[in-house]
Amino acid sequence: MKILVVDDDSPTRERIRQLLAKTDGRHEFAGEASDGWEAIARCRAQPVDLVFLDTQMPGLNGFEAAHHLAKLDKPPTVVLMTSEQPLPLQTSGQEIAACLFKPVRPERLEEILLVASQCGSEHPTQGSSSNRNPNYPTRRGRITAQYRGRMRSVDLSDIIYLHADQKYVTVRHLGGELLVDESLRSLEQEFPDLFVRIHRNALVARSRFHGLEKDSDGTTSVRLRDCPDRLSVSRRHLAEVRRWLNQRDRQAG
Repeated sequence: MKILVVDDDSPTRERIRQLLAKTDGRHEFAGEASDGWEAIARCRAQPVDLVFLDTQMPGLNGFEAAHHLAKLDKPPTVVLMTSEQPLPLQTSGQEIAACLFKPVRPERLEEILLVASQCGSEHPTQGSSSNRNPNYPTRRGRITAQYRGRMRSVDLSDIIYLHADQKYVTVRHLGGELLVDESLRSLEQEFPDLFVRIHRNALVARSRFHGLEKDSDGTTSVRLRDCPDRLSVSRRHLAEVRRWLNQRDRQAG
């Protein structure tokens, strides 16, 4: 794939260029641009398969540039780059395939490149329909990380809980565990409708949350569906968790 990187921040362009250079050679760096108009001109002048496009740029921002790129005879696949989480709802247009949060993480970049190369012109990282929410139309449908030298992916619908330990987060899912180099806070912001925080170091999938249970020492734990693990609920988050459970039970009833 021929890849164009568009961002008015030169360190960001340089970081992505360096990360692309470390990939397996199936991708060609087609150049860079510092604004939307320059990106459109480059895509008209040369074939480009994939554009990493910053949302906030002077002149023509990323949303506007993506709209123009979609009108080209051979429009490239567009991946928006942003430091905002979640991405603004302006991304609901079909010209946007996915989003890449900054600072760019190698695992997320690899995920987008892998899916894009397999699917050709199809939109990458949209995920299955069960993971979609109209309020977050471009977010990923799975979490990906390297495991023993290979890229491993877990569908959001298979995740049971997320547990933070120092700089890594353990993704506990139906098939086992996956260690990702992402913060628990960033995952909570990206998927606010899918997970509920029970502790400063733990998020539980709302669909796997069975109920609360009082322990013999006076603490409260979560009973999970499809998993025997016990997770403690902190006093700080207990009231909010109970409110959410009560609301869920009322809606179900």
